[in-house]
Amino acid sequence: MTGLTDDLGGRPARLLFVHAHPDDETLATGVAIAHHVARGDDVHVLTCTLGEEGEVIPDHLAHLEGAAGDPLAAHRRQELAAAMALLGVTHHLLGAEQPEEPTPYRDSGMAGSPAAAHPRAWAGIDLQLASDAVRGEVERIRPDVVVTYDATGGYEHPDHVRTHAATCRALADAAVPARLYATLTPRSWAIEDRAWLSRHVPADQGWVVPGEGDPFPSSVVDDEHVTHHVVDPAVVPSQEAALRCWEALGCRHHGLFDFRVDPDGRPWFLEAGLYCSFAPTSVVVTMAQAAGIGLDDLLDDAVAALAAEGLTGSAACG
Repeated sequence: MTGLTDDLGGRPARLLFVHAHPDDETLATGVAIAHHVARGDDVHVLTCTLGEEGEVIPDHLAHLEGAAGDPLAAHRRQELAAAMALLGVTHHLLGAEQPEEPTPYRDSGMAGSPAAAHPRAWAGIDLQLASDAVRGEVERIRPDVVVTYDATGGYEHPDHVRTHAATCRALADAAVPARLYATLTPRSWAIEDRAWLSRHVPADQGWVVPGEGDPFPSSVVDDEHVTHHVVDPAVVPSQEAALRCWEALGCRHHGLFDFRVDPDGRPWFLEAGLYCSFAPTSVVVTMAQAAGIGLDDLLDDAVAALAAEGLTGSAACG
């Protein structure tokens, strides 16, 4: 097996990861994205919808789920921008020229969801129209490598399936000689994951761990069908440590965490900045600008997020 860009002669590559919803890129391909950014490659992420039908886990955001006017979309747009800045990639929202523009496509929900009947539902958009939209981004970005879901969308989510089909047709029609890869999981890895869960998930807390005889998601295949892999242990602990810090400190919205990675690949957490400096040269503002978010928009987002939680007050600025 080889890496995704090992045969490009060592030159920096341009990669495009195409996903249906915010957070899909981090959950499904986050290690690959972080790995190629660390190598110095030019990494782009294309998101097709804003995940309006996503399940909301945190209690303080529960009011966003299924609410009229799709307020969850605005919140996930902020999360997406922050994630893209942290990953260090260039982000594109399908059909939107600017980061704040509305997208013409909407989350279709899980199979059988009433959301599939929405006129903007991504899974219901004519395939040629969908692929033309993706093709336009491909021809503008001109990647060496494109990565998306397999034909079943990983676990048969209608939007994932449509994203796969639209991306495949887009690459077939585009005047760009990019290679296309689908994300799969080797069966041996999936078996190892289930064994780990059975050893570590408490049996008395209501969690259900799949057993040996339970079926795997459709993207789990026999190992010999997987031709390439990206394994980079150095980026995994950093991701896990950052997630633990956010959860343990109860942080949300914007914050800044400092890490240092030692020569053995171990991340060391140095400090958490629970406030943001909005100076034009500050780290947060610089990352936002890299994601296409201006200082005024960043401030507006911060104030709007606080207002939504009833935390606004008055302050003197000078």
